[in-house]
Amino acid sequence: MLRSIKSLCVGGLVALTMGSCWELEQDVLSGITQEQLDANVTPELIEVLKQSAYSAVVGNWGGHGGLYSAIEVSSDELSIPQKGADWEDGGTWLRAHRHAWIITDGPYNGAWQYAFGVVAEANLLIIQFPDLEELVAELKILRALGYLWLIDNFGNVPIVVETDVAPNPPTNSRAEVFAFIESSILENAALLTRNNTRTNLNYWTAHMILAKLYLNAEVYIGQPRWAEAKAALDVIINEGPYSLAPNFFANFANSNANSPENMFTLPYDANNAGGFNIHQMTFHYSTQQTFELQEQPWNGYAALEEFYNSYEDVDVRKNSLREGPQFRSDGVTPIIDASAEANDPDGPEINFTPNINELAPNAFRQAGTRVNKFEIPLGAGPDLNNDFPIFRYADVLLMRAEASWRLGETAEALSFVNQVRERANVDPLTIINADVLLAERGRELFAEGHRRSDLIRFGRYNDAWWEKNASAPFRNLFPVPEAQLLANPNLTQNPGY
Repeated sequence: MLRSIKSLCVGGLVALTMGSCWELEQDVLSGITQEQLDANVTPELIEVLKQSAYSAVVGNWGGHGGLYSAIEVSSDELSIPQKGADWEDGGTWLRAHRHAWIITDGPYNGAWQYAFGVVAEANLLIIQFPDLEELVAELKILRALGYLWLIDNFGNVPIVVETDVAPNPPTNSRAEVFAFIESSILENAALLTRNNTRTNLNYWTAHMILAKLYLNAEVYIGQPRWAEAKAALDVIINEGPYSLAPNFFANFANSNANSPENMFTLPYDANNAGGFNIHQMTFHYSTQQTFELQEQPWNGYAALEEFYNSYEDVDVRKNSLREGPQFRSDGVTPIIDASAEANDPDGPEINFTPNINELAPNAFRQAGTRVNKFEIPLGAGPDLNNDFPIFRYADVLLMRAEASWRLGETAEALSFVNQVRERANVDPLTIINADVLLAERGRELFAEGHRRSDLIRFGRYNDAWWEKNASAPFRNLFPVPEAQLLANPNLTQNPGY
């Protein structure tokens, strides 16, 4: 019934999401009558139902404070330096950078809720429409995507499916979660469309989830599955409809819905589906004048100098980071930071320097290069229109290169990675090793939410880097948040916390 779609408690998921019944978006089903639901499930209705599930994926991915933030700020790509009282935030982001987070820090509860929100939305619709085979198959793979984020970031988590009704489900092992994700895809992928549905999962993106799972299998279950990763990627490469976009930045444009490279995207819309505000998160307050923004940016996320310097000057992707003197929208008039709080030695003219003087407590307000990957149109509001690419074909090629290299197929690995480098206007590689592959993935996939997982797979996440000492291996997993432990006494905390 329509009522049970809009509000439904799913046993143990109550404790895992918001502590109450999970609410679907109220406007998703507008115009759908009770009679349509009861008597005539049309293809149009099925598409409407799907969007109520995908709305959970769009969720808070592109905003500050949740899973994306936890992934990026704990990596060697981005930091959020403290500028006096600005961005002190109780030390949350300083601890995130230094791998010293605690179980009460908000981003990890936000990450947990986000991923389990995807699981909950999928389960709700599977309960409601168990006989719609293709819909159920797609929802089970969407649920598997939620569990891919959970196994990667939290490791051991409860597996909750549509038939579970008991409250407070116990924690499952990481190996059990791995097997659940794998079987969910293998049993359902063939039922998904082979159309290029960029904002919904399809046959090809189901294989991308599988390839991600296999590529990280040694981390997740202690057993490498490189050959299986290679096979899943070959399905996409040999049979799929994707190709590299000739222009790298076309994948991140204000209107990027038709990119031949973007495989699965979150369809943000400034007016109807807000929540993507990377420009607010990264740019200096006075950068409002550069883009004639409707609201002042927050001057937060800045790239680490070593990461910025990993790019060759001729690499077109280096423009993913904004550096140097900044100007008003006329491109000529310098931007001035005349605030009494400004303490930058370069003076009041805004100049994004690769070097950040310190993480805390008094980072210079204009220090650090900024995330410049996504197009920002003049006059933009606090939310952007750019669809955010969760899966992109360039990543397929780099994953395929890695799988080949891990299997000792050096020539094949070089051929795949050099396809990506050619588009970036840099010379082809002639040697390949772990450091080369990790660096290339960083340059290509900067600020797309992949770096933490890559660093762990390559054994580099616990390394020391700028303003961070070497961290203990248990930090490869985030803690089960205190709020979740209090809500569900059957949860098991990750070791070390």
